[in-house]
Amino acid sequence: MSLQSVPLDHAYRLLNHGPTVLLSSAHGDRRNIMAAAWNMPLDFDPPKVAVVIDRSTLTRELVEASREFVLAVPSRDLAVQTLSAGSRSGREGDKFDALALETRPASQVAAPLPVGCIGWLECRVIDEPHIQRTYDLFLGEVVAAWADPEVYSDGRWHFPSERQRSIHYVAGGHFFATGEAFAVDAEPQA
Repeated sequence: MSLQSVPLDHAYRLLNHGPTVLLSSAHGDRRNIMAAAWNMPLDFDPPKVAVVIDRSTLTRELVEASREFVLAVPSRDLAVQTLSAGSRSGREGDKFDALALETRPASQVAAPLPVGCIGWLECRVIDEPHIQRTYDLFLGEVVAAWADPEVYSDGRWHFPSERQRSIHYVAGGHFFATGEAFAVDAEPQA
């Protein structure tokens, strides 16, 4: 798996198009992965993200204990594993093993980087007890960002194949993949 470092002031670009993400967590000898459709970038400097983590999940337990997590952007190639990661509990066994997801170590956090994704954000929890308790919403400061250079370079996504496009969850096992990128002039021509 090849990784390209993404400058932290461009880290938001890995999530700005609204993909479903895989959230990995680890604490002690336990690790877990879940799908999260409700996530977004929040700020540029320092870069921050938000993600919803239900209070009943093993992921929540591990994130609260470790104070860190990884948001990984899966491609269409990982749609089956993404749906499965969001449909089963990590309390029933290691989901990485059950889904045949390889990992590699992150550079700044204990949570692993799932292999086969196209972008990764290593995050440390920003403590906001009220929103965590009330809304299950976690804020994270991005401390490292990585992308697959085959699909992300020069600060932009470019998808050489349909299988490498990011995925977006709708409901009931249905996703859509990102479409073609296009540019417009910032100022309309008169």
